[in-house]
Amino acid sequence: MHRSPVMNVIQRQVLSHQSRTPTVNKLIAPPCDVFINHRGIDTKRTVASLLYDHLVGLNLRPFLDSKNMKPGDKLFEKINSGIRGCKIGVTIFSPRYCDSYFCLHELAMIVESKKKVIPIFCDVKPSELRVVDDGSVSPLEMQRFSAALEEAKYTVGVTFNSLNGNWADVVTNVAEVVIDSLIEVEEEDQN
Repeated sequence: MHRSPVMNVIQRQVLSHQSRTPTVNKLIAPPCDVFINHRGIDTKRTVASLLYDHLVGLNLRPFLDSKNMKPGDKLFEKINSGIRGCKIGVTIFSPRYCDSYFCLHELAMIVESKKKVIPIFCDVKPSELRVVDDGSVSPLEMQRFSAALEEAKYTVGVTFNSLNGNWADVVTNVAEVVIDSLIEVEEEDQN
């Protein structure tokens, strides 16, 4: 599937937006196009970083904690700001994803803020994902996390098996979905 005309449109929009940003605002991190929600121990050194680098290469502005945060940043403040400023969220579900409070918090914020979610099911089936109440979070947070997870599980996503899949193919396919989704969001915003 050839996407160069679409990429040219997205790149022009991004460059146009950046050129209109006052110099003072360039000192503040610009909002991101795509927030990459993932479980670092499972996917940071593979699909999350590869996707981030690929999207940057396409002149998009992805948010990945290890790439966008620096020492001294307030964790929740920076992450919450990244989610609020993004246009879409890519959620990389993995075997230990639901063990992470941060992953579930980010997912809940993405869903609650009505961002489009693009799930990647990496080495895990949607039916295997569930929030386990270990008593460490309040009942209200359990409800938020469970609702967000259920919504994401029933969203069409990309399935990937790292044992016999090709990383380059999954990253390219997800990037195409991201581009299509960004175009949809831009068109909806203009209407």
